[in-house]
Amino acid sequence: MLKLGIPSKGRLQQLTVDWFAERGITVARTGSDREYAGQVTGAENVELVMLSAGEIPKELTAGRIHLGVTGNDLIQEKIADWQQVVLDVEPMGFGHADLILAVPDGWVDVTTLDDLDAVAAQFRANHGFRLRIATKYHNLVRGYLSANGVADYQLVDSQGATEGTVKNLTAEVVADITSSGATLEANHLRILADGPILKSQATVFASRTADWTDTARAGLASLAEKTGWDVQPWK
Repeated sequence: MLKLGIPSKGRLQQLTVDWFAERGITVARTGSDREYAGQVTGAENVELVMLSAGEIPKELTAGRIHLGVTGNDLIQEKIADWQQVVLDVEPMGFGHADLILAVPDGWVDVTTLDDLDAVAAQFRANHGFRLRIATKYHNLVRGYLSANGVADYQLVDSQGATEGTVKNLTAEVVADITSSGATLEANHLRILADGPILKSQATVFASRTADWTDTARAGLASLAEKTGWDVQPWK
């Protein structure tokens, strides 16, 4: 059987269910909200697995699921050399969010990465430690700053309300996912003008490491009849 992993709760789950329904495929939990298995109708040889969006990259990497729905921000953050591990099958058109860098409104002279680089060097000279950037996207942020020549900083792990770290004096800058920017604005933070580190949305990914048996391939073919997918992850 082909194992299809979708988000187990929240708005992302409902939008995923709706997306498949629009293509004549019903995905539904078989029991209570506490159960993490389900069924698929409208496509043959497909088994539904309910997972958190954050778990799906790990399960795709391990090959325990064949297809998974999650944000491309999580895929690129959690999977090294992700293009060798998973195949980007189709963006789904929802769950849009940008990974951005934001600085305090009071930093009126800091509007670009070049400005941030200059401030970071001066910050260390003034304070004796590197400028702190709060984020949970360490790999993406580190790669982006390195590619743009920003070196004098340290990443501070934030798994909660990242926007509040500046007010709480545990960081000077934040790198976080935002859809509207309203929370950043409420915390008196301003996005740098260079544009986002990454534009993300919910996407269907296929595992290159899963065991693509004849039955699993048949399941993909059955889904493809409704979705128009033309992919062969096993190659």
